[in-house]
Amino acid sequence: MERAIVLARAQGAFNLVGGLWPIVSLRTFEAVFGPKQDRWLVFTVGGLLTTIGLNQLTSSRHRGALRLAERVGVGTAAWLLAIDLVYVPAGRLRWTYLLDAAAEAGWLAAWAASHRAGRAATR
Repeated sequence: MERAIVLARAQGAFNLVGGLWPIVSLRTFEAVFGPKQDRWLVFTVGGLLTTIGLNQLTSSRHRGALRLAERVGVGTAAWLLAIDLVYVPAGRLRWTYLLDAAAEAGWLAAWAASHRAGRAATR
């Protein structure tokens, strides 16, 4: 369970920073990821990622909260990875989103490893 707590908090920090970035400095965010037509959507996704990150960061040792942090973390990473892998090749997103795709794939792999380790520990 300790591994899952560390993982939830690490991904929470990642999501918090990633969510706040365009809200705090849209100029630098767009310099890396390209100009955005629908800025309201950038702020909406940023706000959602900030909320997800805060919740993951504050997940406690309570098993129910930790399971929720895992489900939210896996779901968030899976959706962001899918969006990156669909829209970069289509030319809708800049190639730099592939850096995010790699990070999201890493979170999915880390959660899978944590899940396997937790299952092995209970045997």
